[in-house]
Amino acid sequence: MPEFFWRFQRVPVISPARVLVARIVSVSLALVVAGIVLAAMDFSPFALLVKVIGGTFGSSFGLEDFGLLLSPLILTGLAVAVAMNIGVWNIGADGQFYMGALFATAVGIFMKGDYVHMLIAMFVAGAVGGTVWILIPTLARVYAQVDEIITTLLLNFVALLLVYYVATGPWRDKAAAVISATPRIQDRVPSLMSSLHWGIVVALILTLIVSVAIRYTKWGYEVRVSGANKHAAHYAGMPVPQRVVGVMLLSGAIAGIAGMLEVAGTVGRLQGGISNNFGYLGIVVAVLASGSPIGVLLSAFFIALVLNSGIMLQTQGISTDTVLALTGLILMFAAVGHQFAHYKFIRTNKAVAAPQGKENTETASTKTPGSAPLTGSAIEAPAE
Repeated sequence: MPEFFWRFQRVPVISPARVLVARIVSVSLALVVAGIVLAAMDFSPFALLVKVIGGTFGSSFGLEDFGLLLSPLILTGLAVAVAMNIGVWNIGADGQFYMGALFATAVGIFMKGDYVHMLIAMFVAGAVGGTVWILIPTLARVYAQVDEIITTLLLNFVALLLVYYVATGPWRDKAAAVISATPRIQDRVPSLMSSLHWGIVVALILTLIVSVAIRYTKWGYEVRVSGANKHAAHYAGMPVPQRVVGVMLLSGAIAGIAGMLEVAGTVGRLQGGISNNFGYLGIVVAVLASGSPIGVLLSAFFIALVLNSGIMLQTQGISTDTVLALTGLILMFAAVGHQFAHYKFIRTNKAVAAPQGKENTETASTKTPGSAPLTGSAIEAPAE
């Protein structure tokens, strides 16, 4: 009678329903742990939860704050997710965000024109700024095999320092008491409700366009194949280097658009620290979404809710360090839960699970004494 045992094994492909269940379970566990920590600090977890939910979705002010967080998270997450589809890590979305804001500000304060044309010009300038900032890492990656993780990451700091320089130096608003920001941009992104602007709609439209392009076009098919197996894509005649260049430039442009919407919609002027780490948070959003543009919407919604909850917890007397620790705890549980979704217990027959190479060697040695055992190269050789 065959003997069976259970093995915890990773599976390459999982269903969306399994991912959803894993995330719900992991976040629920994180909330339980966070509740225990808050209870140990003499706070009521249930009372805080009610205040957080009510404060976010029960008032127009809460919805506006939530929307202002959601818009840049969607765009930066989309920027990183697009690159992931072709096997590239764009860690420089924060720098591209800054450069998009910088280029848009240059148009907004130094050019004159009617309202619609100015908005279009700033939008294009934001996309160009992000594209310019990822151009060198793109060319280095494709034509010199330089790791894009290092180049895009290091350029984040250069962009940050450059924005600080122009905001406090040559572009500083000398007519106001503000010493670390440029003059206000006159042509602002129109509002949906009070402080919430149309940037959220732009983010949703861009996400849908990119999702359709990647899923249902020839370009998107070649991008996905190139990301899955570059050698197979080369063999099939696909222009892999051109696709990598195109995707990376698109990634930078999307992050730059996020910067334009932030400076021309939310803040109104360029200042140091305008990104609020949205570029780095976009990496978390894209990873939780597994590179799926539509998944970015759900991941960005979750991250925005966590961040907005952290702000509200601070108003209840909880220290900033505690809020950051709880936020990191929830994100860690969500990431771990996503990884565990790729594993499951598999019932295996011990006889079947035995090392095949050893059995083949023993069998060959027994049947044909003195002959050479089968080798891996002989097994893997393709049939003519």
